[in-house]
Amino acid sequence: MSHLDPYGGAEPRGWDRPERPPALPWPERDVEPWSRQAGPELYAGPQAPPRPHAHRPDEPVADPYALPGDGPGRPGGPGRPGGPGRPPLDDDAPTAPLAPVRDDDVSTSQIPVVRAEVADEPEPQRPSGRQRGRRRASAERPPTQQRAPSRAGRNLPAAIGVGVALGALILVPLFFYLQAFLVVLAAAVGVGIWEMARAVRRSGAHPPVVPLIAGGVLTVGLAWFAGPDALSLGLLVTVLGTMIWRLGDGPAGFQRDLTAATLIAVYVPFLAGFAALLAAAPDDGHLRVLVTLVAVVLSDTGGYAAGVSFGKHPMAPSISPKKSWEGFAGSVAAAAAGSALLIWLLLDVAPWWGAVFGIAVSGAAVLGDLAESMIKRDLGVKDMSNLLPGHGGLMDRLDSILFAVPTAYLLLAVFVPVVG
Repeated sequence: MSHLDPYGGAEPRGWDRPERPPALPWPERDVEPWSRQAGPELYAGPQAPPRPHAHRPDEPVADPYALPGDGPGRPGGPGRPGGPGRPPLDDDAPTAPLAPVRDDDVSTSQIPVVRAEVADEPEPQRPSGRQRGRRRASAERPPTQQRAPSRAGRNLPAAIGVGVALGALILVPLFFYLQAFLVVLAAAVGVGIWEMARAVRRSGAHPPVVPLIAGGVLTVGLAWFAGPDALSLGLLVTVLGTMIWRLGDGPAGFQRDLTAATLIAVYVPFLAGFAALLAAAPDDGHLRVLVTLVAVVLSDTGGYAAGVSFGKHPMAPSISPKKSWEGFAGSVAAAAAGSALLIWLLLDVAPWWGAVFGIAVSGAAVLGDLAESMIKRDLGVKDMSNLLPGHGGLMDRLDSILFAVPTAYLLLAVFVPVVG
């Protein structure tokens, strides 16, 4: 049943309406809206939007801003627009209720409209030339000193500290307990294999890590105890063991995985096995390792110093943009001078042969560094890992050494024949 229009009957309207409107013919009395005891406060505010009606000339106009209980000291009392002692209302101002504004309704394109008047005004020039938001330095507030980034692109204090720690880890067992050097070398080979296998996975290859690490440790041990022939045998056993292990995963990607595994087996344990051959030389094995490591360190240090100071001509910009021909010249010069003196003092070899040794080791070290840089660029990685602060991964430090030790072993076998 449709409800009756309270304004459509013969009852008086507006100001002639009685105090209480008559009850509406609701079906049930208990839900009748007028069943509650109503008072004057029931009509203090509109219960529903009233229908517009014409005002009589002598009818006072209600304050559109007034609220229930308006008075002095309350919101909506004196002081609101349109009331006593208040500014007159603007007849052109809209009085319709506005829809609430949500955050997603506000468009960012409306924001520049507010600043349209000042957008064309040029920004005042500051005599000091400082940028907006920068504080002015004074005697009490000196300018903030920002550390300039290293031209080498790495944290030099951390790199020096880690380099000293690695040197101590190698030299202490090398001079005080030679068999412990084999343990350090085997651990370095295991970590290097893990880093290489982890890096080549970015290309989609998944070489088996377990047989590679086991074969790498075996290769180094065979070179230490049985010589160069056993080193080749260890490489062969590592590759065959990796192939058999990989057969258990099925034929999918077998050729790709085996190729990556062979590369890792040759690059890490086979080349590191020459360090074991150097250290296993009777009587002067520790000295052979020492002169090789010193030549590599001098090559890296001389190349860094010359490259930072004088480097202008890139050596291989597509592989290693920071290497320059000036840095390469510094590497060769530093390694040649240091090796000439050190080999003459420790191994009793003529200085010019020592210089040849330094030049060859430096060239091999730079070639090893470029080879790993090419591998990393092909894989899309910056460092092999973040194991060593300031250096990256262990392979980022072994890259030049792995190419230098075979060269050093062959040259020292000619310059300083092995006795016994």
